[in-house]
Amino acid sequence: MSEFQDKGGEAPSAAMSNGVEAPAEAMESHSTEEAPKSNEIAEELEAATSKDYYFDSYSHFSIHEEMLKDTVRTLSYKHAIVRNAHLFKDKVVMDVGCGTGILSMFAARAGAAHVIAVECSAIADQAKQIIEDNELSDKITVLKKKCEEIQDDEMPNGITKVDIIISEWMGYFLLYESMLDTVIYARDRWLTEDGILMPNTATLYICAIEDAEYMEQKINFWDNVYGFDMRAIKELALLEPLVDTVEGECVISNAVEILELDLTTCRVEDLRFESTFSLPFQRDDYCHALVAFFDCGFTQLHTPIHFSTGPAAEYTHWKQTVFYLKTPLTVCAGETLSGSISCEPNKGNPRDLDISIAIHFQGSIMHAQGVQRFRLR
Repeated sequence: MSEFQDKGGEAPSAAMSNGVEAPAEAMESHSTEEAPKSNEIAEELEAATSKDYYFDSYSHFSIHEEMLKDTVRTLSYKHAIVRNAHLFKDKVVMDVGCGTGILSMFAARAGAAHVIAVECSAIADQAKQIIEDNELSDKITVLKKKCEEIQDDEMPNGITKVDIIISEWMGYFLLYESMLDTVIYARDRWLTEDGILMPNTATLYICAIEDAEYMEQKINFWDNVYGFDMRAIKELALLEPLVDTVEGECVISNAVEILELDLTTCRVEDLRFESTFSLPFQRDDYCHALVAFFDCGFTQLHTPIHFSTGPAAEYTHWKQTVFYLKTPLTVCAGETLSGSISCEPNKGNPRDLDISIAIHFQGSIMHAQGVQRFRLR
């Protein structure tokens, strides 16, 4: 089995850009200090991960604007809360990673006795003002800190347990930059034995797609750039998955489950997983990539709610996560791509993910097998 080794570096995709920028230099410098060498700057940028700017990035209003305008996301939470107001009446609720406080305010208006809104980024200051402006300060307490650092005496009104935990913890590929480990911590520390988690289920799927146009424009482009071989950058482009919207007609196989989480019982260790898959192709075509997406469920409620982030579903800000194959496959209807996928938090920053995909294909036109490693950061 061949192995495509990890070369390091960044993909050119704007959709997955970390947004790390070197400071602008002045037109003229009178400093006597020696300027940093270019390789030193490169090393600093290479060492930077989303750990360095994760919480700061969530302070910017544009991220929250995008999430609030995601009607699939926001209305799923609203309907789950408002349509089950009887479950919130006179209950204590914790909102883990409250952002602007929108979910906390839904809960308060649904009749919660008190809501503890936890947010460690600077957006917590705006959340407090928003809650005050909407005359809900008596119902909602904002704690500007990490869940793991909350002291018992910081909980409002001497609260020691909560009846409901709500959290929009999901990230790209479900687990990228997710707060699920924090939700698990909050569940184990504060949720009552018969408490409710919203959402309480999450399932990750994988399928195959045809995407010759993007493959040619963004991957194969590096084969010949104005007559020069730049395939060294092509390796980087293949290393980092693309987060983008996949059209439903590009899907050429069934979607199969690779991870199922029950939030009432799952452990932090479950976020490191390995799963096999078998994808039967639905038509004669070319397979350029594998695509991952997830579904979430609010099933502990009287009227359950579900939503999907799949290619056939309505747009969400999570989009889909695309893993391009180094060598596209020529496939026929009825043939099957077998493989396995493993995922684990990056050792340097657990909010980043190291993903490995192994494939084995024995078709009538071609055979292929190999392993590709990806870094989602």
